[in-house]
Amino acid sequence: MGRIRYALIGSGWRAEFYIRIAKMIPERFELTAVLVRDPVKGAAFAEKFQVKVVNTLDELMADEPAFVVLSIKRGTVTDYLLRLFERDIPVLAETPPGEDVESLRRLWAAYEKYQPKVQVAEQYFVQPLYAAWYKVIEDGIIGRVENISLSALHGYHGISMIRRMLGTGFQNCTMYGKRYHFEVTETYGREGMSFDGEKFVCPRDRVTLEFENGTVAYFDFSDPAQYHSFIRTRQLNIQGVWGEIDDLTIRYLTRDNVPVTQTLNRIDLGVYGNQEWSHYALMLGERFLYKTPFVNARLNDDEIAVADLLARMADYVAGGEEVYPLRDALQDMYLCLEMERAMAAGYAPVTTETQPWCPAN
Repeated sequence: MGRIRYALIGSGWRAEFYIRIAKMIPERFELTAVLVRDPVKGAAFAEKFQVKVVNTLDELMADEPAFVVLSIKRGTVTDYLLRLFERDIPVLAETPPGEDVESLRRLWAAYEKYQPKVQVAEQYFVQPLYAAWYKVIEDGIIGRVENISLSALHGYHGISMIRRMLGTGFQNCTMYGKRYHFEVTETYGREGMSFDGEKFVCPRDRVTLEFENGTVAYFDFSDPAQYHSFIRTRQLNIQGVWGEIDDLTIRYLTRDNVPVTQTLNRIDLGVYGNQEWSHYALMLGERFLYKTPFVNARLNDDEIAVADLLARMADYVAGGEEVYPLRDALQDMYLCLEMERAMAAGYAPVTTETQPWCPAN
């Protein structure tokens, strides 16, 4: 299989992931060009990252990439997606695809009209740890899952994981919750560790979601503290009828009802040695739950997931399976918006409604 050739629209922090991946795995990925509309900013970007930069969509497509990655600031994604739909350009769009229910419905109407090749870059389900957790569920180790308590991801990312782990599909749900605010000390950000002791007030969202099939999710997140902090941790608990996932600990019953407790074991190459660092796998006892598709590549977990999405997008464009369909992205963002409404209602129940993108039963 030849290299995956893709173009990039955008020049922000998230767009840089797609540049790094092409540079770190050049035998698999080729970034053909980056679209930056402002010529001055584009020239500075080209020099900084040593990539080809163009200023128009026509110039971007002149190199004939298999698809484009849309990674632009929130609030402008919907309109840009509509332009790409009209031109029949395959696109992998960063999350979220829209900012309100009206824009989500506009996107779905355009999708039905143009039938574009589009997928959304929701990366967490292919991150190593989340993929390993889901494998525990998929293999039936803890039995039928009935509830999940997730304190690791914000908004639509959290909703995406909840729907996947609970297997609720496009079911409606009733939700209620509240947004609190607490003070926390800054320890880490995108620029690195912080030692100045600066404090800031951070919101903490607590929402309960009760789905039609009886499964329940407890959503809990403090954004942005939990993404970049040494004193606010990730927490996950998934309870099934035969056991539970409690972060890195898996408790389950054998078919003879013997209780077993095991811990997920992460295998990274180059730790305490002279081999270049890279992630390899996650194991539960003798069982591999996850193996990286990019052995020996020096990628962090999020970069592994994004590279995986690029590879899957290439397969999809070539006629393969969908990666993370637009309808799923629309549903996740819709539920995220409803969570905001529920928190504003202060524990008054909010019930979702079936949307145009939901498949018929």
